[in-house]
Amino acid sequence: METIANDIEIIKIQAVSNYKVISMNLEGITHEESMIFPNGDANCMNWILGHMIYIRNAFLNILGEESVWDNEKFSAYNRGEIPLNRKDELINFEELKSYLKDSQDKLESAFNKLEKIDHENVNDLAILSFHEAYHSGQIGYLRRILGKPGVIK
Repeated sequence: METIANDIEIIKIQAVSNYKVISMNLEGITHEESMIFPNGDANCMNWILGHMIYIRNAFLNILGEESVWDNEKFSAYNRGEIPLNRKDELINFEELKSYLKDSQDKLESAFNKLEKIDHENVNDLAILSFHEAYHSGQIGYLRRILGKPGVIK
């Protein structure tokens, strides 16, 4: 039983830590800044955040929760999409941040209700946690590229 509690606690700590870092890095970023594509083609912050939320829906679904949005409606944020080609479909940055908050609230609620993680889901949850940490780092670098001070000291 202790191992199960540890698995849940590890995934929960990762999700909470990622959210804190992401939130800190999003502070002071305007919608216009979030739509800047570095080097003219690198993914903009808006797409990266939306993509993280898109993938968080899979995280929520594995934990038995509903998605925070309709993935079909927000398909521009899916893996493999070319954000520059779909930039007109990217939504307002403030709205994206509210979806992030909603997803975090749902994740934390799911973790608090969770009694065990099914063995077949452990790998997926670990990969989803890594995915989020990977893109969280990208948001941190984009913040600096936009001329904002770093927030992780």
